[in-house]
Amino acid sequence: MDFSSHPQSHVGITVPQQRRPITINPRAPTFPTNPNLQFVSFDIGAASSSSSSISYGLPPSLPGYGGAAFGSFEEEPPLLEELGINTQLIMKKTLNILNPIRVNSDLHEDADLSGPFVLCMMMGLFQLLAGKLQFGVILGWICMASFFIYVLFNMLAGRHGNLDLYRCLSMVGYSMVPMVVFSALSLVVPHGGIGTFIMAGLTVLWCTRACTNLLVVLAPHADQHRSLVAYACILIYIMFSLLVVF
Repeated sequence: MDFSSHPQSHVGITVPQQRRPITINPRAPTFPTNPNLQFVSFDIGAASSSSSSISYGLPPSLPGYGGAAFGSFEEEPPLLEELGINTQLIMKKTLNILNPIRVNSDLHEDADLSGPFVLCMMMGLFQLLAGKLQFGVILGWICMASFFIYVLFNMLAGRHGNLDLYRCLSMVGYSMVPMVVFSALSLVVPHGGIGTFIMAGLTVLWCTRACTNLLVVLAPHADQHRSLVAYACILIYIMFSLLVVF
């Protein structure tokens, strides 16, 4: 029987089909191959051995990474030092104002606003504990008072006056140290008594003396106008004492 004439009539016999030739589209995008491209092996044993040889693209001098080739966080300067805040100098200035006998004006040659801002916030916090929300009032008054002293002092000193507004704000703010202490003591002293007014008077005199000495030292020619500078300072600190008393 000839099976070649009827190839599809018998079960179990398949005729092989012809394969079409593969054609490449000339418009298809081609991807460039990089011979220097490194492939990471997914083998666990190979990954542990090759992890030390892969740099992940980090430069060898990049600070903040551990290792022998990188820096460490211990070499970084403190944050306050980077911001220009000297806490030791602020503490020395604060303790210097608390000395009622002698005020060292040399410490206040380098003016700063960090200490006065902290003192104003402390006074506002003590007033908040007394039931008075006066943070904005304290900051506003000290700015206006510093501008007032700045204009008055330079008018009195004339061409010899070398006081700028930044230094004036620093000195007026640091002279608030006795007022901050008074606001803290007012929390435990009964209000309305004669002791409160005596403490307020002594605090105003203390602040006025400290601020006047610091201002007059800056211009020797303004020493003859010490009483006028002291009068302006005493008006300023009387306003702050009224915030505490009432």
